[in-house]
Amino acid sequence: MSVEGGTRAIVAALLANTGIAITKFVAFLLTGSSSMLAESVHSVADSGNQALLLIGGKRSRREATPLHPFGFGRERYVYAFIVAIVLFTVGGLFALYEAWHKFEHPEPITQWRWVPIVVLLVAIGLESLSFHTAIVESNRVRGQRSWIEFVRTAKAPELPVVLLEDFAALVGLVFAMVGVSMTLVTGNGVWDAAGTALIGTLLVTVAIVLSVEMKSLLVGEAANTDKVVAIKDALVGDPESAVARVIHLRTLHLGPEELLVCAKLAVGAADCGNQIAAALDAAEQRARESVPGLRLMIYLEPDLDRGDLDLASWQGSQD
Repeated sequence: MSVEGGTRAIVAALLANTGIAITKFVAFLLTGSSSMLAESVHSVADSGNQALLLIGGKRSRREATPLHPFGFGRERYVYAFIVAIVLFTVGGLFALYEAWHKFEHPEPITQWRWVPIVVLLVAIGLESLSFHTAIVESNRVRGQRSWIEFVRTAKAPELPVVLLEDFAALVGLVFAMVGVSMTLVTGNGVWDAAGTALIGTLLVTVAIVLSVEMKSLLVGEAANTDKVVAIKDALVGDPESAVARVIHLRTLHLGPEELLVCAKLAVGAADCGNQIAAALDAAEQRARESVPGLRLMIYLEPDLDRGDLDLASWQGSQD
């Protein structure tokens, strides 16, 4: 993923959510609407989440140390997981609590009645701009994948997080609009509480989806299948190569742009040490060139071809 593209999407979402949060809080103070309060807290949580993503991106670029010899690329996953926790607690659970409180004590909107409608329309416009930016940046790297597949297979967390947050924000604004509008029309505050409950349920659902995806990345995921195949083919090279085949191959993302590659290569029984070393160096260079945009940490082991476990069975163990 383009780091610059992810940063643009994050900054656009941060600016939009900060402005939206301020206007929503003003509307809540004027009207007392629970939907507006839930949406205000949601926007504050989103703003904090975008700040967390920026911090995670900066910290992930630190140089490797003896204690962390593979670098800090996974810090981006850690901060994205924190985002899911914040969205679940500060956004979702707070909205559900506020809905429960309002269901017990429903109150109509009696002051500044049309302010929430204006604020929600402005918020929908700003969120739409942020969502459009996230879509444009995602399309640069999404390729032929569907949106669901992109969210599930992307190794860089920023764009999927911003996409889901912006989508949830837009749907939540629609829920708030329905709740506030029906409260204004009927004078019954239960509609406002219902809109708040829908917002809370939506945020909890999105937070769970995010946490599941980030947990998988934190535990460690292999490279996508197309990249594994490209690396395998590059390690073997042409028919004249000293590498007969790949016996074992495992990959692990150390970060969105960092990939650990460990492989056992079958070499000829009659090859001497310097020939084997040259063959491994050539295989390593081909592998690096086969997946542009990724920084590979490669560890290769030569061995005799005894018909050992092949790539297919190893790939199956990674899936």
